[in-house]
Amino acid sequence: MPFQFHSMEIPDVILIEPRTFHDPRGFFMEVYKHSDFTAQAIPDQFVQVNFSRSRRGALRGLHYQSPPQAQGKLVMALRGEVFDVVVDIRQGSPTYGQWVSTILSGENRRMLYVPVGFAHGFCVLSEEADFIYQVTAEYAPHLEAGIVWNDPTIAVEWPIAEPLLSDKDAALPLFQAAADFMYPVHEEKIL
Repeated sequence: MPFQFHSMEIPDVILIEPRTFHDPRGFFMEVYKHSDFTAQAIPDQFVQVNFSRSRRGALRGLHYQSPPQAQGKLVMALRGEVFDVVVDIRQGSPTYGQWVSTILSGENRRMLYVPVGFAHGFCVLSEEADFIYQVTAEYAPHLEAGIVWNDPTIAVEWPIAEPLLSDKDAALPLFQAAADFMYPVHEEKIL
C-alpha cells in the first residue's frame, strides 16, 4: 500500500504518510487513491482543490464550513513547513473543544485528513509555504465560519505569539460564541 494511516489523539483525524519512490530524476508519490482511503474508513470524495501561498508567521484559521455544505479536508504542505491544527467542534463528542497538531512540510510530505465537524488552521514556520486543500464540498461563502486563533477556551499552543492575520480571521468569534453554529454528533458516531 502506498500510504500509512495513523490516528491522532482525536481518533477521527488521520495523519497520512505517503510512500515516496526516489530515482535519479527525483521522486514520485501518490497523493490520493480512493480505494486505499476507503479501506481506512476515509470514504469522502473530494470535489474541489484549493491552493495557498503564505509567508513566515502567517496564520490561516481556525476555519470550517457549516452544513449543508460542511467540508472534510485532505491537506498538505507542498513546499515549506506549517504547524497544522485541528479542533473538534462536534457538540456531544468526547473530544469536543480539544485540538491536535502536527508539522506538515514539503520535506516530510505528510498529509492530514480533517473530517467534517472540525475547525482547521495552520501557521507558517518557513520563509514561505505552499499549501493544498482537497475538500469534500464546494466553497459556500454564506456558510463559512471560524473560531479566533487565540481562543482561551481551546488554548492552542501556537509556536508564534504575533501571527500575520487577515482582517476576517482577526475578527472571528470565540469558541463559545460560535458554538450555536457547530456540528452535533450523531449518537452512532460517538466512539
